[in-house]
Amino acid sequence: MGRSRWSQVLPAVAALGAGAVVLSACGSNSLKEGAGGSTAQPSAGAGSAKIALLVPQSGTYAPLGADMEQGFRFYLEQKNGKLGGKTVDLQVVDEGAGPETGVPAAQKLAQQSDLSAVVGIVNSGVALGVRDVFDQAKLPLVLANAGADAITGARKSDYVWRTSFSNSQVSGAMGSYVAEKTKGGSVYLIAPDYAAGKEFLSGFEKTFTAAGGKVAGQELPPFGKTSNYQPYLAKIKQSGATGVFAFFAGSEAVSFTKQYKELGLAGSIPLYSSGFLTEGGVLKASGAAAAGIESSLHYSDQLDTPRNKEFVQAYAAKYSEPPTVYAVQAYDAAQVLDKALEKGTTGDQVVEGLRGVGTVDSPRGPWTFDESHNPKQAFYLRKVQQGPGGTLVNAVVRELASP
Repeated sequence: MGRSRWSQVLPAVAALGAGAVVLSACGSNSLKEGAGGSTAQPSAGAGSAKIALLVPQSGTYAPLGADMEQGFRFYLEQKNGKLGGKTVDLQVVDEGAGPETGVPAAQKLAQQSDLSAVVGIVNSGVALGVRDVFDQAKLPLVLANAGADAITGARKSDYVWRTSFSNSQVSGAMGSYVAEKTKGGSVYLIAPDYAAGKEFLSGFEKTFTAAGGKVAGQELPPFGKTSNYQPYLAKIKQSGATGVFAFFAGSEAVSFTKQYKELGLAGSIPLYSSGFLTEGGVLKASGAAAAGIESSLHYSDQLDTPRNKEFVQAYAAKYSEPPTVYAVQAYDAAQVLDKALEKGTTGDQVVEGLRGVGTVDSPRGPWTFDESHNPKQAFYLRKVQQGPGGTLVNAVVRELASP
């Protein structure tokens, strides 16, 4: 997805990881509802498979959905339009602006008599809201972004799998590293006051304190309503903290990062974060204010492996831009379905195939599903530095300890 598209996403990406309104989009056709709401599935011997990609198709989050569709289609094209040896009929369905539109769209998909799987969903509120729908319909759902912890935790289902992340997993990877860097000092925590923000801070605090870290304080600015972070930054400055851990995304990430530098904190108190603070177009919008920020994430286009270099080169050649984490998550969703559909095209056959996927050869690095259907994957310490041509990139420093 082009960086011009990212300039449109900044006003609202802040709900990226969970719970509250979090969307994106790109796509085309909606699917016709199956007659009578039947949940019958295609036969194992079918030479084709129908897959729905459920992402927002319009509005603020269109760039994220565009990335996800590009990633999925990119893998599909590499396989000549086939997954598991079966010709794929891919139809993209609008997730809409939140649960009020995403849940009904998912319910319609669950009534289809000819779908083998549904892929996508950016909004964790949508994912949590449709968990029972897919479980009861026995229709596999492969989440390619939504990060709410419960979906592969307390509310896991045989029919719900994830190729992205859980919120506390991303931030938890940073805890022991920051504890070592701030040894003898303390760290201030800050994130928006909504489900994702709280899960990110909780995941970080758990591993941070377990490693001996000390919390100096915590702030939860109102989500989606805060543009002036100076009062919160003043508290941080006065607290004596020797580090800050933050979760923000979208326009909130840009505002927070720029104000952090403007108030002089960047030069005196190191800023650590989840990778969404500096991912994709957010990094470009933050500019020099983001320099030096260290973050944790399961992907960077700067990852120095033969697999990723080949992927980035091919992806950039096709789309004239580097891949984001959103594209990679959807690319991997196609990868796992490629293996799963070898077992057949009914819901239970696809689930059987997903259980046997094994190691996924991903641009992010090899990963597997854990017993809760969440990726068991590497997380990387990334640092914003100047790359080729003077552009800012998330340089990979090293691999972090798994949370």
